[in-house]
Amino acid sequence: MNRMFRLSPVLRARKAQEDGARGAVIQSRADVRDAQALVKRRHLDLVGQDAPSEGSARAMVAALVARQSLAAGLFDAQRMVTDAEEVEREKVAALTDAAKRRRAVEMMSERHAALVKAHDLRTDQANLDELAVTSKARNAARGVKDT
Repeated sequence: MNRMFRLSPVLRARKAQEDGARGAVIQSRADVRDAQALVKRRHLDLVGQDAPSEGSARAMVAALVARQSLAAGLFDAQRMVTDAEEVEREKVAALTDAAKRRRAVEMMSERHAALVKAHDLRTDQANLDELAVTSKARNAARGVKDT
């Protein structure tokens, strides 16, 4: 029986793919956190920007336009969070798929190891049986009685 598991290179490749997918998930989670932090900053900027209660019409219009710009920036940041969360879900799905593929090959490896162990045990038992039979035959040839 072949003692070497022929799919060992495949198993190593699957583990590497899973590690790469895990790294992508970690990076996408960091991107989500960064986008959420940007939303917080833009929200605070918008809340901190009060509309002027007095001043010229131009100043009032300029302040309102600035607030609209801040609101648009907040909306864009919220969209970035949504997009980053979608990417994260995709990366998690890819990680799950990679883990399943790795586990399938790993299970084959475990079955192979069990078969090798069973083969070794059968071989050892056959050798012991052969030794017992030959020992018994030798003793019988010498005229020694077994106890």
